[in-house]
Order: sequence, then C-alpha cells, then structure tokens
Amino acid sequence: MIEIERKFLVKNNDFKTEAFKQIHIKQGFLNSEKERTVRVRLTNELGFLTVKGVSSKDGLSRFEWEKEILKTDAEALFELCEKGMIEKIRHLVKSGNHIIEVDEFFGENQGLIIAEIELNHPTEIFTKPTWLGEEVTGNIKYYNSQLSKQPFKSW
Repeated sequence: MIEIERKFLVKNNDFKTEAFKQIHIKQGFLNSEKERTVRVRLTNELGFLTVKGVSSKDGLSRFEWEKEILKTDAEALFELCEKGMIEKIRHLVKSGNHIIEVDEFFGENQGLIIAEIELNHPTEIFTKPTWLGEEVTGNIKYYNSQLSKQPFKSW
C-alpha cells in the first residue's frame, strides 16, 4: 500500500505519438489536507475512491489505498467534493519495463503536463524519454490536491 512515484514536467508533445492508451479523468477531493487526501475519480466508465497519506520527506513515497466504486457513486460523491475539480487526459507510454502516465490537464490547469512513473523502490533505474523535463517530485504545488486549490493558470 506504499506508492513510490517520481514526477516530471514534460517538455513537448512527443509523448502523444508514443502513447498506447488515453484515459479521460475527472476527479475531486472530499478532503485535501496534507495529512490525508481523499479523492473521488471517474475514468471512462469506472469510479474510484482513493485515500493517500503524508508523503515521505523526499516526496517519493506515501501510503495509498484505492477501491473501485460504481460510476453512479462517484458522480454522487462529486456533489460533496471541495471546490476545484481536476480534468485531464492520461496518456500511457511504455518506457523500458515501466509505464509512464502523462497527464495533460484542462480547465483551470490547461497548459500543464506532468509525467509520473511508479517504481518498486526509490533508487530504481528507468529509461527517461527525451520529452521528460525537470523533476518535480515532492513539490506539492504539482499534487492534484493542490492543483484543485491553486490551479496552474493562477501561478
């Protein structure tokens, strides 16, 4: 239940030609406090409820629990969410033995593109595509829970 993840800005749109799948995501937060975030997510036809704990000091890992829920339940829970919904297209890109999730944001976060890669351990080596830019792991302003409060367009 511990997620190990690194985040990067994306330099250009080259990832789009490498993506093997795209997923439309809408999400809101029932709680966005740093001690625990509770997220409701709708992806295509599936809903999810996710609880995340405090990040480690380096920002690489944190507790994560996720449960699939009905689409109708996710839509109902959106009514209880804090102000500031997140909408994005997630592009899945294979890179060596890993899948990089590239999130292209819309709405108030239009123009922001962040890539995430989940690892088995913090020092795991992975292939970095040329379009991968500056690492922003641990920078809370790039957390979705923060983007819902302080969107990219307001920076």
